[in-house]
Amino acid sequence: MRAATLEARLEELGVLRSFSRPRVSNDNPFSEALFRTFKYRPDYPSRPFTSKEEACEWVSAFVDWYNHQHRHSGIKFVTPHQRHSGAAKVICQQRANVYEKARQAHPRRWSRSTRCWRQPEEVWINKR
Repeated sequence: MRAATLEARLEELGVLRSFSRPRVSNDNPFSEALFRTFKYRPDYPSRPFTSKEEACEWVSAFVDWYNHQHRHSGIKFVTPHQRHSGAAKVICQQRANVYEKARQAHPRRWSRSTRCWRQPEEVWINKR
């Protein structure tokens, strides 16, 4: 990333340099988490994209999947769209009801209380 030719090429493409601190492992946790999710998708390409359009198409499909289908553990296994639209609270309340009914119907199967399905007020990857 320090080569002048690479830096010049990135500027030509409109890519801004990151000004994260050197040798600090947690400056970019959001992008690192997203890249991991990218790379572990079953449809992640095994070969380079043949065109910018193909890459944009794949990323667009990924973003749609990520926001509307991928359930995140940090927000109680709802999608980002459900969280931002307000539907997550209703979904989680329904889950809590199902768990409570199951616990009441079969109390011997439950050694503790049911899982907490309450939506967190804030969600952090790396709170400072």
